Amino acid sequence: MKAFQEFDKVALEDGAIPKKFKELIAIAVALTTQCPYCLEIHKKKAVDTGASKEELAEVTFIAEALRAGAAVVHGTHIM
Repeated sequence: MKAFQEFDKVALEDGAIPKKFKELIAIAVALTTQCPYCLEIHKKKAVDTGASKEELAEVTFIAEALRAGAAVVHGTHIM
């Protein structure tokens, strides 16, 4: 667990992609995996890094579009 926590910390720190954007990406992933704990943790961290309600809404729309898009694409395989 300690190793995972350290990995998580390093993966989400500032780098080529700023921390705020990484937290928004984490929210999008958590929305698609439907992990309530990840949503709570990463929303707080995103807000702490300056994410606005508008950015959170756009991340939600992106996750919705991709999740629905996957259903459409996979649906073509059953046709």
